[in-house]
Amino acid sequence: MWLYDELLRIVGDDERVSVNGAVLEQHSKGISYHSPRMPDVVVFPVSKEEVSRIMRFANENKVAVVPFGAGSSLEGHIIPLNGGISLDFTLMNEIISVRPDDFIVTVQPGVTRNQLNQALKKYGLFFPVDPGADATIGGMTATNASGTNTVKYGVMRDQVLGLELVLADGSSIRTGGYSYKSSAGYNLTGLFVGSEGTLGVFTEIILKLQGIPETTIDIKATFPSIEAAGIAATVLLKAGLPIGKIELVDQKTIQAVNAFKNTSYREEPTLFMEFSGSEPEVTNSLEIVQEIIKDEQCVTFEFENDSIKRAQLWEARHQAALAIIAANPGKGHMVTDVCVPLSELSDALQYTRKIVDQYGIDAVIFGHVGDGNYHAVFSVDTKDEEHMKQVEEVHTQIVQYALSKGGTCTGEHGIGLGKKKFLQAEHGDTLFIMKGIKTMVDPNNILNPGKIFDDVPLSAPFELK
Repeated sequence: MWLYDELLRIVGDDERVSVNGAVLEQHSKGISYHSPRMPDVVVFPVSKEEVSRIMRFANENKVAVVPFGAGSSLEGHIIPLNGGISLDFTLMNEIISVRPDDFIVTVQPGVTRNQLNQALKKYGLFFPVDPGADATIGGMTATNASGTNTVKYGVMRDQVLGLELVLADGSSIRTGGYSYKSSAGYNLTGLFVGSEGTLGVFTEIILKLQGIPETTIDIKATFPSIEAAGIAATVLLKAGLPIGKIELVDQKTIQAVNAFKNTSYREEPTLFMEFSGSEPEVTNSLEIVQEIIKDEQCVTFEFENDSIKRAQLWEARHQAALAIIAANPGKGHMVTDVCVPLSELSDALQYTRKIVDQYGIDAVIFGHVGDGNYHAVFSVDTKDEEHMKQVEEVHTQIVQYALSKGGTCTGEHGIGLGKKKFLQAEHGDTLFIMKGIKTMVDPNNILNPGKIFDDVPLSAPFELK
């Protein structure tokens, strides 16, 4: 086929250009419920120069290009709707430079989170964004990922100091740099972070790092209801404690984990917390937490400072996604990720459970409640139209509630395919600016077409109620 032949000519290595069925299938989907679509060819570049030549060729021939990292996308970002080229960055996984005195590292986009932190240990540093999966830094940057550490360290956009990227026409630009702040012109780095592969292709990423804390203590506390756990989380945040992580899971999540791991954790709504810093600071925080939550209907309270036992304490949270998937073989994985102001969190959790139960939908609820971001997770039968209509209605009502309280339809997963109609409701008055930027940098619409918004008039069958 001509596309394979032309890309092989550009790359010059038949092991890095593939039309193998298994490889195409791997690049046709993420880990969610969205219908797969195979690319025509998968290419594994090894340098910025190769990426530039591939993009120039694709632009001249109007061939779609979809960047691909670890494949852990939850909103269909990496599905090549128009076929074309899946640009896999597995081989661009070099840690280019570490500047320990500046707390800065420069990486290629294929570097994974765990790979980076293993390399940083010897410097006493770590990269704090933890989305759960061992995602690539490029993919995390593309979706503005966050995770369990967000309450203390912020989201991906807070960590990215600069970017090198290739635009649709093959030209290369740099944004930002090695300084922690700048007031020079528009913040283009912030624009490209979270752009989901629709504006450019990352080839280098400059990241801010953190020092490994002296002491870390992890806590697990159970509550009689998800509302009580949510209220306790809010009270703890108001206390001004140096919380590193604060996660909530409901009883159904614990039940799934117990079945998956053959464990016997208490099947009650649970808060998982982590405090890190100097030893006196952490010890003082532990004492205050115990005092606060004993007045907030806390049923059980455990804490650990040994690294192995801390990992065991968190197992029910870290195994949640895998447990849910294992409990529902053959079904799609649909994860909502609304975010609300902290004062609205407890009511939002209560509303979500009410709507889920009202429709008789099997769902679990958990999330990063320290920043108001939580998930309702559905195991869906995509072939059952009536079931999917109900799930979509529940999803819509959860998002409508979040937006009505000043929240957002996505705290960390991005828009991709699944939330385009919600973006219209949330930011309809500025979509013309977003689409204008897209048209300017990618006039042929070859970069991940069909994601974030459609190339159609700005109207959608979803309105904020």
